[in-house]
Amino acid sequence: MSWHLNFLGTGAAHAVELGSSSAVVERDSKPLLLVDCGPDTLDRYVAAYGEQPRNLYITHTHMDHVGGLERLFTRVWFDDSLRGKTRVFAHAALVPWLQARVADYPGVLAEGGVNYWEAFRLVPCSRGFWLDGVWFDVFATRHHRPGTSFGLALQDSFAFTGDTRPIPEVLMQYAGGSEVIAHDCGLVGNPSHTGVDDIEREYDDGLRARLVLYHYGSKADGDALMARGYRVARAGERVALAEPVPPRPDAG
Repeated sequence: MSWHLNFLGTGAAHAVELGSSSAVVERDSKPLLLVDCGPDTLDRYVAAYGEQPRNLYITHTHMDHVGGLERLFTRVWFDDSLRGKTRVFAHAALVPWLQARVADYPGVLAEGGVNYWEAFRLVPCSRGFWLDGVWFDVFATRHHRPGTSFGLALQDSFAFTGDTRPIPEVLMQYAGGSEVIAHDCGLVGNPSHTGVDDIEREYDDGLRARLVLYHYGSKADGDALMARGYRVARAGERVALAEPVPPRPDAG
């Protein structure tokens, strides 16, 4: 069985030419889970797979990561084969923010009579969640206020940070072996995002060697990160992953 992480977009919020940061976990070349859904993510997903996403994980509710959910609602609601079946996984702490950001606008359809979440199967989680026999771990990251951003990991396979400051102790817990680590990193950091200097100060050599950097500010910034010896994800790049270990008996 083969596993890949397909980066649909790799840009920071202002780097629209790189695409909104999002990725797809693939199993045997088929999409299993879309991570985040920015304004242009759906078009990139359909171009890659010829269908709408069936499973979606949300790391946090900034619009460059959830701005495509209104379009997804429309596509799902008007397709009887998808309505009520598309699963949206999110940490339980994010559900109020998702409701406020994308679901609470009055009159989700002009005709009325429709509740936003009727189009989906919302699956709140805390420690993680099951998807098609696979257990995904969920972990808190450091992005703006606590309890508003959560990464994703598959044991022995990968970790995906979402937007974050450095979290070395968390990554050692959820990706302390040989996992690929997809990590937020720009050329210059700020109070909400990791910069390359933060990476070099807070992560040891072994962890840095497993990083695949995304959410950077421009193609030139990506080139500069590569020149410093880092692997940098590009839109449309499929990164090979190790096969995850079988789910733990105590998972869930």
